[in-house]
Formats: sequence, structure tokens, C-alpha cells
Amino acid sequence: MNRESSVLVTSVLMAWHLPLLVSLLVVFASGFTEATTTRRMDDFISAVERIEAENPGLQMLDVVKGLRKAAGFETDLIKRHLGDLSDARDFATEPSVISFLSKVINHSISQLGQEEGVVLTLDGSNVVLAPMLLGLEAGLQSTIQGLYPLTLTENLVASLVYYTHNEQSSAPLGTKGFWDSIKSPKVYTLSGLPSLATDALITGGMDGFILGSEVATSDLRELSLSDLLKSYYSHQLDAAGLDAAPRLISQNRRMNLKKVVSFSLLKSQVVQALTVRRNLNESERKRLDDVVNEGFEQFVHVYAVCPKIITRSQWGAASFIGSPSYLSLPVPYLFIHHTYQPSKPCTTFEQCASEMRSMQRYHQQSNGWSDIGYSFVAGSDGNLYEGRGWNWVGAHTYGYNSRGYGVSFIGDYTSNLPSRSAINMVRYDFTSCAVNGGRLSSSYSLYGHRQATSTDCPGNAFYLEIQTWERYQSYLP
Repeated sequence: MNRESSVLVTSVLMAWHLPLLVSLLVVFASGFTEATTTRRMDDFISAVERIEAENPGLQMLDVVKGLRKAAGFETDLIKRHLGDLSDARDFATEPSVISFLSKVINHSISQLGQEEGVVLTLDGSNVVLAPMLLGLEAGLQSTIQGLYPLTLTENLVASLVYYTHNEQSSAPLGTKGFWDSIKSPKVYTLSGLPSLATDALITGGMDGFILGSEVATSDLRELSLSDLLKSYYSHQLDAAGLDAAPRLISQNRRMNLKKVVSFSLLKSQVVQALTVRRNLNESERKRLDDVVNEGFEQFVHVYAVCPKIITRSQWGAASFIGSPSYLSLPVPYLFIHHTYQPSKPCTTFEQCASEMRSMQRYHQQSNGWSDIGYSFVAGSDGNLYEGRGWNWVGAHTYGYNSRGYGVSFIGDYTSNLPSRSAINMVRYDFTSCAVNGGRLSSSYSLYGHRQATSTDCPGNAFYLEIQTWERYQSYLP
């Protein structure tokens, strides 16, 4: 909804034991109402822009602290590192804007598994705003020692402790979710066993750590908050994908985190935070130590080793037809493909997700397959898309589907190559992720699709390229 326009909407209110009451609700020019506003990062940035326009002269720190005050977001941990909100500004704006900000900043998980305080970004990430804003505030206050606990440490600790006592009904960390609609996201629901440190909460913490580190040591603090957030979250990639993109954008989140965070220090802080937790007997303490070691290893694996993987539910996959067969892991082969059609690389999450749904429909409806054939698909948007995934037998390389993964690159690479960033994502990040995760043999062999059957796939230009990759083999047994 355009935030400059006024819209007349109908609100239907139902009272217990009373007839339906239909009334007209005039929506403020901001457009920020819980019923109509989607949960996109752009919606949050628009609200921030309005705050800045209606309250001129505010510095970035003033706005960040004011947002925290408007949301009523204050804990002992926050006060210890950032101080209280006695000097925070009260924004002059419509109540609907404050209501929207409070709803979108405060994080919670309902009993139905719906996660609040999450927004969908242009790159397909799901971000909890609270740790991102806390990290920014720590950086703006030059309270660097607060970056770890405010963005990552305490959330990891809480999640691992909770898991120790609820192993049958929760996950250690990183539970992902999906939106009710990619184009108009309003409800974000967790999939699988819940965790306190969800994927969206961790992602928000990563962004908070990165942005906090940046504003603490550069002139980025002179920008308005909305301009900083737009430059980080709203950068539009061109046909070159990430190859020609700026460094400080959300698509480069994993790369940037590895440059600014000390994983050894983060782990030591997690361990230290746990030592103050009492009332544990010896066996409980031993189990907690094991959970912390395993959980932290999982954290590093997923968020520092692996590429960002968009799950089936996140790109809107249809259900598998029938029952899948399962791979025996680790598999010994990796086959590289190109999609040919779609022939153009995709550079946004929405575009790549749409291409995934289109390919799945073709594979299921035209080919008569149970599902999209590929194990994973690489976009030029910085994301790897889950096809049949780590465990299901694919339909990508006849005669070898049960013995290998098939990874395809969106586009026709007969004459041209994929972006270098997409190539490196599969060549280095995916293979490291697969080997370290025990899914791909440490002695795996890599092939082009054409080596297994009569086809031009993965395209002449790309096939020449993969012959330079580690583990490429000219002979396929």
C-alpha cells in the first residue's frame, strides 16, 4: 500500500453472541495497520522513513533508541549494556505507526508455532528485527562488548538450555519457517520442531552484529537509519548477480559475519554464560556441556560453512507425489547441471522462487515425475534452493540418482558462465557443507551431466569450467 495515500477499508467486527457488525475504518495516510500491512523489511523501512520525516533533526542513534522505547522493548540485559531509555525520544506520529512498530519489533513464538517480530527481506531472508536493532544501538554507542550478548550469545544460550530440558519437543537452534504468502507476507509459521533461537532470530542477530560493527568504526553512523537499512536490505542485483554488488548488503551476510565475528570468543561467552546457571546436578551439567558443544558446532556449520539454503516451504513447493525413496549417505557423486530453461539467471528471491515453482510444475505435470528432479538449484541471487534435498533420491542423472546429488544452475550456459559468486557458492560452500555434514563422501567425484547420458548439459562453456574444479573426474564408472 502506498504510504502517501488514504484508503477506506471495511472492517468486519464479530462480537460474542451478537450479529455481525460491519463498519468502515479510515486508515491513516501511513497505511500502517496490523490488518493491511505486510511483514516485509520494506514496510518497516517505510515506517522508519515516516518517523524521520515527522521528527526532523534526529540522528540514527536517536531513532534506534526511540524505536526501542516505542516498542516497549527493555530487559535487564539491554539496560546493562545500553542503559535505560530515560533520554529516548517520544516520536510525533500517528498511533497506527507506533502500533505497527511495536508489533513488528517485539519477538515472540505462539503455541501454534507462529513467530512474531519477523520480516521478509528482498533476498529471501527472514529477519527478527529486535537483535538487529540492538546490535546497531550497541555499535552507535560504541559499546562493542555488548555486541555478542545482545545479538547472538544470550539467544544461543537460552535456546540450548531449553533444548536440554525439552529434547523430545524442541530443536537446539535454527528452526526455519515459511510465510503464508511470498508476495504478501503476513503470517510466519515455524516448520519442524521449534527452537528458541530460530533461524530468523539468528539471522537478525547476525545482521545486528555486522551492522553494529560497521557503524562503530565508520562514517555510516552519519546516514539516516532508513538509508542504512535500504542500502543493506534493498540492493537490487543486476545480471551479474553478486559479482558486481557492494560488500555491505544482506546477500553477503555470511561472508561479512566471518570477517567480523570471533567464533572462539562467541563460544567462550556461551560457555561462560552457562557457568552462572546453577541448580544443575552432575549428569544435567554433563548433558548441557554436550548440547552446547554439539549446538555450537551446528551453528557454525549452518551459518558459516554452508550457503544460505531456501527450503521447499520457503519457495512455495508443491507436495511430493507419492512417497520418496531415501539416499544412503554419504553419496559418492556430485553431478553439475544447468536448467537451460529457464534460460536467464535469476537475481532476486521472488524471481528465483517463481522459477523453482515453474520447474517443479513442468517436472511433475509434463515429465510425470514425483517432484522437481534436482537435489539443489543455484540462483544468482546468492541463495541455494532446496529441491529434493539432502535425503531424497532425485531424478537428475539417469542411472546415478541413488548415488549422487544433482545441483543445477538456473540459466543456459552453452556460451556463457554463471556468475562467479554462484559458481563459488556451489564449488566451495555447498561441497564443504555437504562433506562436513556427512552427506557427500570426503572422497567424492564430480561430473557434468553429459558424462552420464546423451545431453549438452551443463552447457559447453560451463562444462569447460567445471573441468577445472576440485574432484572433477573425466571417467564415470
